[in-house]
Amino acid sequence: MTEQARSVARECSKRFLEGYTAVLPPSEEERLESVVGSWERVMRNEVEKPEKLLELASKQPVALLIVGDPMQATTHIDLEERCAERGISFHVIPGLTATALAVSLSGLQSYRFGRQVTIPFSAGDYLPTSPLEMICKNKESGLHTLVLLDLDPTGMGLERPRPMVPGEAVSLLERMSERTESASPSLDQPIRNWVGMLLSDLGTKKERVVSGTLGELSEIGMGYVHAFILPAEFSGMEESAFERRRLPH
Repeated sequence: MTEQARSVARECSKRFLEGYTAVLPPSEEERLESVVGSWERVMRNEVEKPEKLLELASKQPVALLIVGDPMQATTHIDLEERCAERGISFHVIPGLTATALAVSLSGLQSYRFGRQVTIPFSAGDYLPTSPLEMICKNKESGLHTLVLLDLDPTGMGLERPRPMVPGEAVSLLERMSERTESASPSLDQPIRNWVGMLLSDLGTKKERVVSGTLGELSEIGMGYVHAFILPAEFSGMEESAFERRRLPH
């Protein structure tokens, strides 16, 4: 959190941590009260049907704490609109985002990133192939891809999420490759042989950035919230940056 965010949150009468669009590692969540004061968790229903929040905010200052950039989720844009409709003043304080941190910590050039994607949990036999197709499209355009991993296997946002682990993400990409009709040259190579970076718990004391093949990265069990960067061909000093982050053999 920025110092401004901490200061404003401490001054509010009520503090709520939104717990379904993004999550804190447990160790960071345990520290939160010492940073901002007492707080309560709210999940999807309380934020998408925010009568309680709006009623409180009409009478006293209320902080809705969100991990990362609060306005990347349409849920929060909708909440801003509801405040405007009811004449409730609001102020957005941007946070440190996984998107910005991942690019900075990777050592890759920011202008060489294409559209980011999220790997969703599979629901029964349903598994969209569009994330893999976008990764391939980016690669063919010479662009790296930031790949976010889903947080909630249920997709309901009602219970505390269980973030996807690297091994699950790689297995899902493999399943997508079996189903896609894409003729991308990238798919001529097994998914586990692709190179990538794994970024874990960004913005915390336990953040970690390592590179290797997806097969190697899929074996990593430490960390809580993860993302991948799947690069296109390197340019300039990018390959050196990638090699400096290589997993030890």
